[in-house]
Amino acid sequence: MFMGVNSRERFLAAARCEDVDRAPIWIMRQAGRYLPEYRALRAKSSFRDMVRTPELAAEVTLQPMRRFGLDAAIVFSDILVVPEAMGLAYTLNEGEGIRMDFALEGARQVEALVSDESVVRERLAYVGEALRLARAELGQDRALLGFAGSPWTLACYMCEGAGARGGDFSRAKRMYYESPALFSLLMEKLSDVVATHLALQIEAGADAVQIFDSWAASCTGAHYGEMSLNWISRIISRLPPEVPVIVFAKGMAASHADSLAATGAQVLGVDWTCNLADLAERLPADLAVQGNLDPLLLEGEPAVVRREARALIKSMRGRKGHIVNLGHGIRPTARIDAVEALVQAVAEA
Repeated sequence: MFMGVNSRERFLAAARCEDVDRAPIWIMRQAGRYLPEYRALRAKSSFRDMVRTPELAAEVTLQPMRRFGLDAAIVFSDILVVPEAMGLAYTLNEGEGIRMDFALEGARQVEALVSDESVVRERLAYVGEALRLARAELGQDRALLGFAGSPWTLACYMCEGAGARGGDFSRAKRMYYESPALFSLLMEKLSDVVATHLALQIEAGADAVQIFDSWAASCTGAHYGEMSLNWISRIISRLPPEVPVIVFAKGMAASHADSLAATGAQVLGVDWTCNLADLAERLPADLAVQGNLDPLLLEGEPAVVRREARALIKSMRGRKGHIVNLGHGIRPTARIDAVEALVQAVAEA
């Protein structure tokens, strides 16, 4: 049975920088490989089939909610469903990483990418259905989140044709420098499709959405606005203003806090390399922050997890608008008892 009757209200109040009884908590990648029930399900289905089958995606979404007193669920999906809907499919195999069907290399391929809203909605309808199924079991007691990758992060995979070791996505950067008109066309299409995808998730029951700019730090600092933030702002401007948008720009929060705040996001996700309390002091009082424990902690002793969680929460006392999370996604080797310790420490704070 689901617990935490006021969890949804707690999460939304924190996202609006309102008074809460305690900081809410959810964990990036909380539905996934560290859970034995996920691994059992994964043994029977491919990752892509799990993402594309609403019943399976909803089940994975709900698995951590049944174990832990988390305040929010996040739909089980993948950022690469967006390029797939546009005509550039992907595979994700254990030990092999991400592979796109092909890499974008010229104008003809970019021009052929689908961005028509009705087509995109039809192709991504399974994500909305997964959200509806998850909402039906969650009820209104706990928050439900949707998400998408940022246009820049998606472009990195689409231009490279795969992941890149060390985050060196040189092909996307080369397109920005050498073919600015083509880069703009790609980003316009991606921005439109990401906005449609997030709107679809909101309509299906998402209380908030997160934009993952996972490869933000591969941008040149002086050009981060043109490479990524301007496109994130374009997306946020098209979403309902009453629905909180979280922007997680890995590696950029400390150096580009003002620019990230100017995107229109209501919550700024922060990675573990920042001192969260110090960063929060530099941000507008009505901008919430999310984070930012080191994911490695959840591979260790529960007592250490409790100590670090309490220290983080103590450092944020007096500052409204804190959502507890990791500074990046939970790792496959996370310990169940460490996750339990984290959730319990937050609940008792």
